[in-house]
Amino acid sequence: MSQGVLKAARRKLWCSLALVLLLAGCATQQNPDPLEHWNRKVFAFNEGLDRKVMRPVAQAYQRVTPDFFRTGVSNFFGNVKDIWSTTNMFLEGRFADGTVGIMRVGVNTTLGLAGVLDIATPMRLYRNNGDFGQTLGVWGMGPGAYIVWPVFGSSTLRDSLGLPADLYFSPTTLSHNAAGNNRLRVLNAVNLRAAYLSATNLLDDVALDPYSFVRDAYLQRRQNLIYNGDPPSEDDDARPYPSDNEGGGPQ
Repeated sequence: MSQGVLKAARRKLWCSLALVLLLAGCATQQNPDPLEHWNRKVFAFNEGLDRKVMRPVAQAYQRVTPDFFRTGVSNFFGNVKDIWSTTNMFLEGRFADGTVGIMRVGVNTTLGLAGVLDIATPMRLYRNNGDFGQTLGVWGMGPGAYIVWPVFGSSTLRDSLGLPADLYFSPTTLSHNAAGNNRLRVLNAVNLRAAYLSATNLLDDVALDPYSFVRDAYLQRRQNLIYNGDPPSEDDDARPYPSDNEGGGPQ
C-alpha cells in the first residue's frame, strides 16, 4: 500500500473521529445518546468480535489456568492501576482516599510480592476507582454524549478525552518495548474477560436489549463514581463533588 493511500486513510479516520466528537457535543440530559445509530453498529461489531474471538479465548484460558493464577494476575494489574487511581484521587481533592491509596499500593507492592497478593483489602485499605475522565467530571466537565468505540467499548465524550492519559498510565505500558507491552495487553484483556464470563451469560439471559442495558448501566456507574456514590437527582441543581467525609469505603 502506497504512502499516499495510507495518508488518505488516516485523514478519513481523523475526520470521522472529529465528526463523531463534534456530534457528541449535541447530547442533552434528556437525550444522552444522540449517536445511537452509530453506537449500535459499533456495539454489534464489538459483540461479534467478543463472540468469535475474546470469549472463546477467555474460556480456554479459564480452563487451563488455576484460580490462584488468574487471581494473582488480576491483583498484579490492579496494583499498578491503583497508582494512577491514587493520583486521580489527589487531583479530585479526595485526600483521605488518596492517602489510603498510597498505603494500599505500598502494602501490596512490598508485602504482596509486587501486588500479586492483595494484602491491603483484608487490612481495610480498600480500592478506590479513579481515572482521568472521572477527574474531568469532578472538575465540572459534563459527560457529553455516550459513545461506543471499537474494541474499547462504552465511553462518553468526556471519558474519551481522558482516555489517552488513562492508556499512557495503564498497567500495560510497564515494558520498555512494544512487544512486551503487547503481551501485557493481551494477558490483561484475556484475564479480565475471563473474570466476566458469568456476567456475560447473565446479560444474555436478562437483557431484552443488551445495548440499552449496557449504556444505562455505564452512564449510571460513571455518575455514581463522580459523586462518590451520592449523585444528585435530576431535579437538583449541579453541586460540587462531595468531600472525603461524604462517602468512602470500597467501590
